[in-house]
Amino acid sequence: MKHTILRLALTVISLSWGSAYAAPTPAAPIPSPPQLSAKSWVLMDAASGEIITSEDPDERLPPASLTKLMTVYIATREIQDGRLRPSDMVTVSENAWRTEGSRMFLDPKSKVSIQNLMKGVVIDSGNDASVAIAEHIAGSEESFAGLMNITANRLGLKNTHFENPTGLPSSQHYSSALDMAKLARTIITDESAYYSLYKQKYFSWNGIRQPNRNLLLWRDKTVDGLKTGHTEAAGYCMVTSAKRDGRRLITAVFGSNSMKNRANDAQKLLAYGFRYFDTETYAKAIEVLANPIIWKGENNSMPVGLLDDVTLTLPKNQNRKVERSIVFDEPLIAPVKKGDVVGTITFKDGEHELVTRPLIALRDEAAGSWLTRTWDTMRLFFRGIFQGAFSDDSITS
Repeated sequence: MKHTILRLALTVISLSWGSAYAAPTPAAPIPSPPQLSAKSWVLMDAASGEIITSEDPDERLPPASLTKLMTVYIATREIQDGRLRPSDMVTVSENAWRTEGSRMFLDPKSKVSIQNLMKGVVIDSGNDASVAIAEHIAGSEESFAGLMNITANRLGLKNTHFENPTGLPSSQHYSSALDMAKLARTIITDESAYYSLYKQKYFSWNGIRQPNRNLLLWRDKTVDGLKTGHTEAAGYCMVTSAKRDGRRLITAVFGSNSMKNRANDAQKLLAYGFRYFDTETYAKAIEVLANPIIWKGENNSMPVGLLDDVTLTLPKNQNRKVERSIVFDEPLIAPVKKGDVVGTITFKDGEHELVTRPLIALRDEAAGSWLTRTWDTMRLFFRGIFQGAFSDDSITS
C-alpha cells in the first residue's frame, strides 16, 4: 500500500513539473525538395541571397528570353544614371522590325518611347523591341552584347555570356539558374522603381493585346515577376519572385518540358521555401556590437560592428537560439581607420556554426599623445610578460 501511494505521489509531482517545465517542441522535420521537370533550378531568399535548394545551379544552358532581364536592366540603369529618359523616342530600324521570334509588332521607321519598348520587352517578350532598345543605347546589337557582358561580369555572373539582347539561339549565348536568380535579385533591389513593370499582365501595341506569359501572375497574387523564356534548345525557362508576409523568394528554372510545367515547377519551389524556411536578421550593419580596448589612442575604446547586415535563411525552428562570439585581433593599437578589420564575429546555433563575418572599426581612432603612447607601450610589455608567465608553454613539471 505504501509503495502504491509513493508511486502515485511521484506521478503527481512528475505531471506538475512536466506542465511547468515542458520540454521544448522539437523542430518540424524538413522534407526533401520537390521533384521538378526542369533540368536546372535555384530557390533563393531575396533578403539574404542564400540558396535554399538547387539542382545543377551553375550549369551553362541557353537562357532564351530570360536574356531580356539583362536588356531591361541595362536600360533602367541608363535611366537611373541620367543617360536615358523613359520618354526618349526610338526610331525602329528595319533590322529590329525583321527580328524573328516573339514580337511587340513594331512598324519599321516608327518612333516608340523607351517606356513602351520596355513594356514590349517584358510583357510581350518582343525581340523587335529588345533590338530597338539595344541599337538606341549602344548603336548595334553586337555593341550592346558587349555592354551586357561587362555588366554580367560586374554582377559576378560567372556562368553567363551574351551574344544578343533577345535570347535567340547562338552557340556562345548561355547563362545558369544561379546567375539568373542573382540578376533577378539585383533588379528587385537596385531597380525597385521599375520592378512593377514585371507584374503587368497585358500590353497592347498596334491594336494587338498580348498577355504576359508568366502564368503565376494569374494563379498566385503574391507573385509579381519576373520573366519567361522558351526556345527549342532551351526548353521552357522561368524566373519568378513572390512576396509573402514581408518575405521575398526568387526561383529560376531552366529546361522545363512545357509552359504549364515551368509554372508548376516555380510554384512548387515557392511553396517549399515559404513553408519550411525562414529568414531573420541577426545583426544590423553599422550597429555597435562591442567597444574593445584600443591602445596608444586618444580614446580608451572604440566602437566596432559590421559592414553589412547578417541575414540568414534557416529551416524554421521556434526553439532556435542564435548566439554570438567575438574574437578581436589583439592588441588593437591606434591609429585605426574607419572600416579597418579588427576581428571576427561568429553566429552559432548551439554547437553549429552558422556564419563568421569580419568586424570593422566604426570610426577613425587617432594615435594619442607621446605620453599616452609611451605609457601604453609599457603596459603592453608587462601585460605580455604576465600572460606569458601563466601560459601553458611556461608551465613545467
